[in-house]
Amino acid sequence: MAVGARVGSVNFMGNFSPLDWFKSRSVQSNCRTALSNQPSLEAAVKEVADSLMGMAKADLAIVFASTDYASDLPRLLPLLRQRLTANHWLGCCGGGVIGTTATGMASEQEQTPALSVTLLQLPGVVLQPFALDTQALPDLDGPAQNWQEWIGADPGKARSMLLLIDPSSASINDLISGIDYAYPNSPVMGGIAGPHNAPHGSLLFDDNVVTGAVGCSIGGDWMLEAVVAQGCKPIGPVFAVEQVKRNVLLELSHDDKKDSPVACLQRVLADLSEEEREMVRHSLFLGIERRDLVIRSNSGPKTQGAFLVRNLIGVDPKNGAVAVAERMRAGQNVQFQLREAEASRQEAEQLLQAAQERNSDPPLFGLLMACLGRGRGLYGAPNGDVNIARKLMPDLPIAGLFCNGEIGPVGSATHIHGYTACWGLLRHAPVPAEPSDSDLS
Repeated sequence: MAVGARVGSVNFMGNFSPLDWFKSRSVQSNCRTALSNQPSLEAAVKEVADSLMGMAKADLAIVFASTDYASDLPRLLPLLRQRLTANHWLGCCGGGVIGTTATGMASEQEQTPALSVTLLQLPGVVLQPFALDTQALPDLDGPAQNWQEWIGADPGKARSMLLLIDPSSASINDLISGIDYAYPNSPVMGGIAGPHNAPHGSLLFDDNVVTGAVGCSIGGDWMLEAVVAQGCKPIGPVFAVEQVKRNVLLELSHDDKKDSPVACLQRVLADLSEEEREMVRHSLFLGIERRDLVIRSNSGPKTQGAFLVRNLIGVDPKNGAVAVAERMRAGQNVQFQLREAEASRQEAEQLLQAAQERNSDPPLFGLLMACLGRGRGLYGAPNGDVNIARKLMPDLPIAGLFCNGEIGPVGSATHIHGYTACWGLLRHAPVPAEPSDSDLS
C-alpha cells in the first residue's frame, strides 16, 4: 500500500508533520536512576554513569552518597558531571542510602558504601535551586519578602520545596519556620544530612560541597506531594492539656478527671498487654494534636486533628510532670503513642494508599527521607519502607537517604521528625489555565 493511501474514509497520514513528532518526543518526562555499592568513589561513579549514559540533558540530578565516601566528597559532583549532563545538581551524604538500580530494583543500603543518582526530565517544570548560609537568618518578625529575597525563589512559582540541611547548621527550627513563613502554600520536605569527620560539609550543590542548607523549589507543571509516616500507634484516650510550662506537661484531663501526666500514663499502661508494656520501656512517645490538617475526600475538604509525634525526654517523680521535645500550650490535645513495626507498616501503607486514591496518575518518582532508626532496626529485615511503597506502586523509582532528622509537614506547618519516613511523590500536575476573555464570551 502506498504511503498516505486511504482505506474507506480513514486517512492514515492525516495532518502528520515530522516536526510535530519530534516535538512530542522532546517533551516526554523521564526518570532514570542508578545505584552502586562499589567501595571506591571512582568505581561507584563509573558504575552509576555507565548505567545512565545516553540520557539527554536532565533538568535535575539528585545525588545521595553514604558517609563512607566523606573524605572524597568534593570530587563526587565534578566526576559525575564529566559523564552526565543536568541543569541542576543537588544532594547530600548520609548514614545510609536508598536507591534504585537501572534495572528497577529498589533497596535500602544501610551501613555500606552506596551512591544513588537520579536524573529527571520534567517538561513544563520551573526549578529554583538555592544554597543558603544559615549563620545569619532574616528576622522572623520582619516581612516575608526578606526571606523570599534571601532564598531567591519566587513564591508564585514554588508549588513545593525540597530542603536539605547540613548537621552543623545553627537555628534549624528557625530556618524551617522562616521558609514556612515565606512560602505558606509550598509543602516542604527533605532531611538533615549525615555528619562525618572530613573537613567540609555534607551538602552537594552544583560542583561544590557546602554547609548551611541547599534546596530547590519545584513548580510549573510539577510538584512534590508530601506523605509523612511517623510510625506510631496511639494508646489510651486523648487527653486535654490543662497546665503546661513551655515543654513540661503539668496536668492533663479526660472525662472531667484531672491528674498528673504520670498518673494518666499509669492508667493507660494498665490496659496494655504484657508485650506492649515491655515496649513502653524504649518506644513510648507523645502525640500533640495539630488541628489545621485538611483532608480531601470525595465529599470535599474537611478539617481534622493530626498528631505530631515527639519524644518524652524526662519525668519529675515529685509532681508527676513530663518533659516533651516540643513546646505546648494549654487547651491542646495529646495522646500517648507506641512505636512498633506493624503500626509503622500499616500507617505508611494507609497514607501511601490514600495518596494513590487522590490522584489518577502514578507519581514519576518517589523521594524517601527515612530516620536512621527505621530500616532493619525497626522492621527486623531490609527494605521495610521501600517494600511498602513497591507493594502499592511496583514500578516506582525510589531514591533517598537515612537522615539525622526528617523534614515534612504535619497540618499546615513543617516539622523536623524522628523515627519517621517522609515521602515526596513527584507528580505531573499542570495548573489549569485561567479562562481567557474569548473563552468567557
